[in-house]
Amino acid sequence: MIIVMFGPPGIGKGTASGILSRKFKIPKISTGDILREEMQKETDLGKKVKEIVNAGNLVPDNLIIEIFKQRVKKSDSKNGYITDGFPRTVEQAKALDKIAKTDYIFNLQASHESLMKRITGRRYCQKCGEQYNINIDAFKPKKKDTCDKCATKLSARADQNPKIVEQRLKVYDKETKPVIDYYKKQGKLNNINAEGLPEEIVDSILSVIGSR
Repeated sequence: MIIVMFGPPGIGKGTASGILSRKFKIPKISTGDILREEMQKETDLGKKVKEIVNAGNLVPDNLIIEIFKQRVKKSDSKNGYITDGFPRTVEQAKALDKIAKTDYIFNLQASHESLMKRITGRRYCQKCGEQYNINIDAFKPKKKDTCDKCATKLSARADQNPKIVEQRLKVYDKETKPVIDYYKKQGKLNNINAEGLPEEIVDSILSVIGSR
């Protein structure tokens, strides 16, 4: 089974993909995670990507497509996978059509206000990896700016600055929404209301899969 999780930054693709990955026992492939790992390692690729991402822009198609191609060649992808953040452009969507036949394409939708609230409120523990959101009650740490698990001070990424977030969403509107039309023409697109909690989003997705 090959599932595409599609939608703007902050929509919850990663969380929903992770839940579905565990349920169906297929890997979640996030080009964003791969790129962030390269940035943390400060490789040549990572340094190049960091400059692009921190400016709120998309990484070039040819680079993303090649990274994706290499990842799906790994043995854990033989029974399928879930894409998180790929494709983001029509060029990437066309490349995916050549790589594999997708079974489901889900377009997660939420308001601009909701996306801003989610993205700017994200906080991370650099020690244990726990994640929080200071703008959403269900995901706030018990103690302000402090990890519940290891008491480490929480951090935010540079690309969560409100001005950069606005830029990221503008880039999405310009570069990525045409992919919706691309998949609509193929009759594959399933729109999902993503305003609720991750479990509610996943239930909506499973209802579509279960009806086919």
